[in-house]
Amino acid sequence: MSTITTEIAALRTQVAALHAELVRYGLVVWTAGNVSARVPGHDLLVIKPSGVSYDELTPEAMIVCDLDGTVVEGDLSPSSDTAAHAYVYRHMPEVGGVVHTHSTYACAWAARREPVPCVLTAMGDEFGAEIPIGPFALIGDDSIGRGIVETLRGHRSPAVLMANHGPFTIGKDARAAVKAAVMCEDVARTVHISRQLGEPVPIAKTDIDRLHDRYQNVYGQHR
Repeated sequence: MSTITTEIAALRTQVAALHAELVRYGLVVWTAGNVSARVPGHDLLVIKPSGVSYDELTPEAMIVCDLDGTVVEGDLSPSSDTAAHAYVYRHMPEVGGVVHTHSTYACAWAARREPVPCVLTAMGDEFGAEIPIGPFALIGDDSIGRGIVETLRGHRSPAVLMANHGPFTIGKDARAAVKAAVMCEDVARTVHISRQLGEPVPIAKTDIDRLHDRYQNVYGQHR
């Protein structure tokens, strides 16, 4: 078995398992949402098929596409968001994973076209800024991808709320992008609840900078 075949097989297994995390954390309903992963060193991505139940997302069901969104390997049609994912990979070479969900609270902010303000230390840690709003775009071509790239390029947040649509997250790999999606929904919910009680108190930018630096460079295990 060639190296690339082994890499793709491993990513198919990982991406299938990560879709189960979207269900576990309540970020998706029915067949909505998707996870993709870049194949390192190759102009390829692995993504879920379109309209298939999460219970049926086996490694074998995952689709391999090139970075134009054309199917290279797989028997099913790829996710309807494949063009958006592919655009991100083409234009943000540092990105190794992309996730899209329709999680409730993040979508509620997107429906209002309002960024989630950075008013929690957990937001400073993970996002280093507000979670921004991206432009309105329809599914079907790479318009969503363009909006993601335009919004997140140069921004510390790994999450964007596409207007009237929902969250897309990026990461160094697919697992990091899933984590960002989980955290995005968590803070969107908490800040929403806080606003029901009153106006959340902003955190100073210098403190956000310190929080983000510590979490990204000091927190956790480093080998």
